[in-house]
Amino acid sequence: MKLAIACATVLAAVIVSACGGSGNTTSTPSPQTPATGGTPVAASTPAATSTQPGGTTTTPKTYAAPPPMTIDVNKKYFATIKMDIGDIKLELFPKDAPVTVNNFVFLARNHFYDGVTFHRVIPGFVAQAGDPTGTGSGGPGYTIKDEVNARKFLDGTIGMAKTSAPNSAGSQWFICYAPQPNLDGKYTAFGQIVSGRDVLDKIMPRDPATATTPGTKINTIVIEEQ
Repeated sequence: MKLAIACATVLAAVIVSACGGSGNTTSTPSPQTPATGGTPVAASTPAATSTQPGGTTTTPKTYAAPPPMTIDVNKKYFATIKMDIGDIKLELFPKDAPVTVNNFVFLARNHFYDGVTFHRVIPGFVAQAGDPTGTGSGGPGYTIKDEVNARKFLDGTIGMAKTSAPNSAGSQWFICYAPQPNLDGKYTAFGQIVSGRDVLDKIMPRDPATATTPGTKINTIVIEEQ
């Protein structure tokens, strides 16, 4: 799926994001230099094969349906994104976005995100990951419902990428480099960085339409329940 970013004054960028499972395909639009802010739009594709460095082709794990609800919304959940460049720790918001947090926790605990890269990184706007193919067109094989809430997209907020259709998010997510009020009330905010904000700035900028090397890799995401 592809997530396009349109600024208030000029079309700002195209951010690729995937939900998976819809069967629709769309070619990647020409990238543009983003400004801070924008409105994501997207189109989804099913999970695809991925060619890794060295020529190895793999098919990412997919699921027939969203996971059952297993989290306790009265507990606290933290997610630590572990990378060679350092760790980013987020507090998740289960009361504001229970289905989204449950989905993220399920995928992380099942190592879906292990080895996944930040495939679209636009400093000043967002760093996007969650696509096991690294192309922006992969997903988990299902979609989940939108959980737009009162949370604002601030510096360090994590949100779900989706298509232009409602209830079309899957496994891809993004972290904001700066406040993005244009996303408020339109996308699901489900967590916030609590430590490692400096590591976000170390993630390699990348445009998947032109990149010739993989993006910054996520080693694993560790979930903590309190």
